[in-house]
Amino acid sequence: MSEPPTLPVTFRPGHTRAILLTAGAAIFVTISGVALLLEQLGPGEKLSFVLTGALIFWVLARLARVKVVAEESGVTVVNIAGERHLEWAEILQVNLRPGDPWVFLNLSDGTSLPALGIQPGIARQRAIADARALRALAEARAIHDPEQHQG
Repeated sequence: MSEPPTLPVTFRPGHTRAILLTAGAAIFVTISGVALLLEQLGPGEKLSFVLTGALIFWVLARLARVKVVAEESGVTVVNIAGERHLEWAEILQVNLRPGDPWVFLNLSDGTSLPALGIQPGIARQRAIADARALRALAEARAIHDPEQHQG
């Protein structure tokens, strides 16, 4: 097994992020441009076009913000709707199985947290390497308490 990366480290889908932000900007510019070029539209209608373009950009920017930040204090998972900080001891397992859309973190409370910042969509090999790096970090920082696993 290779050495875990030096902390802090941020994992995010770079290609997907670039595509989403570029598409969002292009859509905003196009819709706004169309609104300004259509002379038969009133000011309110033009404004609604611009606001629609801005809303589409905002949604795509929210999709592009996903990341996983590993620090000494733990891991912060930033997904589309929010973020959650986990202590290293809370992460029992880092999973990226074939067919998974992103990494899942199995947690000590019995739940699983999706970590959208590591996703094999466009850059599969990078996502696999990132998942392995996060797994190595979690294993290196895990607190192995035999009392914890007795039921």
